[in-house]
Amino acid sequence: MSEITYAPTNSSYTSILEFSIVNLRYAKPETPKPLVIVTPKQESQIQTVISCCKKHDIQMRIRGAGNDFEGLSFVSQVPFVLLDMLNLRHIEVDPVAATATIQSGATGGEVYYAVAQKSKTLGFLGPSFAPVGVTGFIGHGGYGTLRRKYGLAADNVIDARIMNDNGDILDRESMGEDLFWAIRGGGPSSFGVILSWKIKLVPVPETVTMFKVRTIDQNATEIVHKWQTIAPNLPRDVEMRINAYPSTDSLTDETTVVIEFVGTYLGTIDKLVPMMQERFPELNLGKQDCSEVGYTQSALDFPLDLPNRPLEVLLERSTFKLPKKVKSVHVTRPISKQGLQGMWDFLRKYETGTYIVLTSFGGRMDEISESAIPYPHRPGVLYMIFWRVRTSEDPAAAFSWIRDFYSYMAPYVVSPRTAYAACTDLDLGVNNQNGVTTYAQASKWGKMYFKNNFDRLVHIKTKVDPANFFRHEQSIPPL
Repeated sequence: MSEITYAPTNSSYTSILEFSIVNLRYAKPETPKPLVIVTPKQESQIQTVISCCKKHDIQMRIRGAGNDFEGLSFVSQVPFVLLDMLNLRHIEVDPVAATATIQSGATGGEVYYAVAQKSKTLGFLGPSFAPVGVTGFIGHGGYGTLRRKYGLAADNVIDARIMNDNGDILDRESMGEDLFWAIRGGGPSSFGVILSWKIKLVPVPETVTMFKVRTIDQNATEIVHKWQTIAPNLPRDVEMRINAYPSTDSLTDETTVVIEFVGTYLGTIDKLVPMMQERFPELNLGKQDCSEVGYTQSALDFPLDLPNRPLEVLLERSTFKLPKKVKSVHVTRPISKQGLQGMWDFLRKYETGTYIVLTSFGGRMDEISESAIPYPHRPGVLYMIFWRVRTSEDPAAAFSWIRDFYSYMAPYVVSPRTAYAACTDLDLGVNNQNGVTTYAQASKWGKMYFKNNFDRLVHIKTKVDPANFFRHEQSIPPL
């Protein structure tokens, strides 16, 4: 254990702690630090950490790739130990059975790369941002570019291994279907330490088409308005998102809003372009807006900002570090043109690292019930909106902007409000740090993330971890 345990006096402590911190809001000197960091190389070492934390009544945080937006995997306001899964990231791909077994410390990029080494026609339902950790991704549901074709990553989990607070290792059969249901979207660290996932790989064509159409807000509002109902009803081989962000003209010093229609099609350009010209002529998509690549290359190059990079880039971890705050909402009826224009106006008000993404749903997402797994945002959801602000230059102004924008969106989004659990947002509510949290208190944030599935998650938590050993500010509490 001494070889994998780092106290603040150890020369490697700071570099190991900071290596996986992606949100630099939590890389400040005043941010609470762990008493020790443990980077296990064997599962038995995790059992030792759990035993020691229970014996000394010390909280434990579990970190994968560190992409959580509120630092819940590596920050606590009470004394804690950091269990960093960095060394447990082995991936085994079986191209014949079309499965992959993935240790919990792996990133999406590492899985994409491993699958690509074995097959060009099997796809991993992974994240669009490759450095995202697999366990956080699957543990919150996990939507990527194949969501409209095959659903979420969590929908395609075949088996899993988890360690409970007694150090017992359970698979799907021994944990039971209730717990297996809970960990596929109910949060990756509320019920135990996820050790590995076994997932189903899905068929993909050798050639995938990526496309991007870029315009500015003066010309785009009408197209975005139509996109809201067209994109969720396109053939499910097509997925399309909208990126919107402010840009200042260097000559006129005027701020415009750049709006990009970015997407992926499971097929060739020759089939995509005529289909889009028929179904969405307002977009005016042409061959010059498209690029044909392999599926793994599409995961790497999304959203066409750095095309044709070598696949080895997928193995890079902890990239795109930025101090940020995020929020999310879901839309079930089209936002008016006036409402959309108000969104662009908000982007002009604060230009420091603001960014909005609209992600279309529909297709397979409409066919899976809200209760199939804990992730409930399914039938009837047209798209999800995610927005981000950089908080480094003027934190007070940044937080004010993102919260004001959240209030502005109220008339246009699902009511009661909902949010995607992976877009962790402590503004929605927090648990008590002493481990004693009432159901009513946790429901404030829990119902937004999980809707009625929150009740079932609480009952499962009460059965499998009644002492609430596995906890953080937004973990599922026991009754």
